[in-house]
Amino acid sequence: MAIRTGPTNPIMQSLIQELRKTSSEQKIPLWDRIADDLEKPTRQRRAVNLSKINRFTEENEMIIVPGKVLGSGALSHKLTIAAFSFSAGALEKISKVQAKAISIKELMQQPIKDKRVRILG
Repeated sequence: MAIRTGPTNPIMQSLIQELRKTSSEQKIPLWDRIADDLEKPTRQRRAVNLSKINRFTEENEMIIVPGKVLGSGALSHKLTIAAFSFSAGALEKISKVQAKAISIKELMQQPIKDKRVRILG
């Protein structure tokens, strides 16, 4: 039986710890859920194309991708996308439509109590 160790990336490990701490301090279960998703093995972590984001989101929406945003497809409306990482192509296409690409850590520092945030992936 193999022992599950979790991610070995030190940046990912510190983000997971910070998400768990923020979740308990602010009593926001969303951060705990994101931490659970980021703890999954690399093969099970989410990778989402811009075409899927475009299809399932609306103007000015805020979404979280607990993984990587890939540049396949196009984005036709403004929104805020928070993710662990972005491909170079995705960042370029996101900036063309004046959408925002931020890290999950940056999103944690914004007040989201009354906002609707969706997890996509």
